Amino acid sequence: MDLRALKYVLGVKIARGPQGIFMSQRKYALDIIAEAGLLGAKPVEFPMVQHHQLAVAEGPMFDDPEKYRRLMGRLIYLAVTRPDLAYYVHILSQFMQVPKVVHWEAALRVVRYLKKNPGQGILFRFDSDLRLEGWCDSDWGRCPLTRRSVSGWFVLLGYSPISWKTKKQPTVYRSSAEAEYRSMAAIVCELKWLKQLLGDLGIQHPA
Repeated sequence: MDLRALKYVLGVKIARGPQGIFMSQRKYALDIIAEAGLLGAKPVEFPMVQHHQLAVAEGPMFDDPEKYRRLMGRLIYLAVTRPDLAYYVHILSQFMQVPKVVHWEAALRVVRYLKKNPGQGILFRFDSDLRLEGWCDSDWGRCPLTRRSVSGWFVLLGYSPISWKTKKQPTVYRSSAEAEYRSMAAIVCELKWLKQLLGDLGIQHPA
């Protein structure tokens, strides 16, 4: 049975071109903007202000926590094709239980950022050499409540992004070096798993 070339699945648009396969969630992003009532709002250049203090923010509670949770759930799914949202979704999803008005406003800023380029996605390039490369970083003691660090890593297969994550580290470390080593250990585990997966698919990766 010929199902023809895949073009759209679970809100993800898949387009094939001379450079490779492009995946985006433009319609899904526009739906998020419309539901938030920000179709006429001005886009912003950055999803979140620098040196934010959302974890210790004061102010009234948001009167509709379910609305906040729904928006965060949609942003989490949008991050499937938007690595640039990973950190901001990680930060804002920590307040889903008892969000405050300031958290809702921060989430709306992320939605306004989507207006800048709702069709942004990821490109799996045809000219990729199937070589794994990874980058990682750690922000030492960033959380003002727990003093735990936040790690982030990003993996490319050739020129194509295939894996990324932002996560708060489970332990408080005494130095930035310890936090960086933990971040490196996490990405090494990811790279070893991806290497084994490639091997199972018949693609041998050099050590």
